[in-house]
Amino acid sequence: MTVNSPAKLRCQWANTHIDKPFYVAYHDEEWGVPVHDDRHFFEMLILEGAQAGLSWLTVLARRDAYRAAFDNFDVQKVVAFDDARLAACLANPLLIRNRLKIASTVKNARAFIQIQQEFGSFNAYIWQFVGGKPVINHWSDVKDVPATSPLSDAISKDLKKRGMSFVGSTIIYSFLQATGLVMDHTTDCYRYADLCGA
Repeated sequence: MTVNSPAKLRCQWANTHIDKPFYVAYHDEEWGVPVHDDRHFFEMLILEGAQAGLSWLTVLARRDAYRAAFDNFDVQKVVAFDDARLAACLANPLLIRNRLKIASTVKNARAFIQIQQEFGSFNAYIWQFVGGKPVINHWSDVKDVPATSPLSDAISKDLKKRGMSFVGSTIIYSFLQATGLVMDHTTDCYRYADLCGA
């Protein structure tokens, strides 16, 4: 059985779009897996911010377009975007054309680089909040999974203080789930055992 076989038991949210292979693959191969790559962290910060007020499916379906528009989320390139590049992004029908969200990519890139300079990497900065180890939760029902936590509150507050936008606690909690700092696969999901090390 392949990793993203439709016969596997998954988190309930992954079954809502079982007809979308990219959505199922995201659940099976990426969500909840610990990340240690700064480029990936930057990508997920931008995509999670783009999701605000929308569904994750909407954003994930546009992921390749975002990678193309934002130079594969190379933070050094994004921080140098000028008004013309941002205007091109805003005119791109494949992106979510929200002026504040598009503008926040450069603002957040600037803060991201400052964090890298202060801590050596964004990876070192973000993992310090969980003592270097993922928070493993044991939810039996998706309804029990919170939208925020004291951890996401603290990180959100710190990122805002450092100049980032679209990093509210709900967005950051989703970011933590996406990058594996928090493992929220429900106990009936086959990935739960995988990521708990069972």
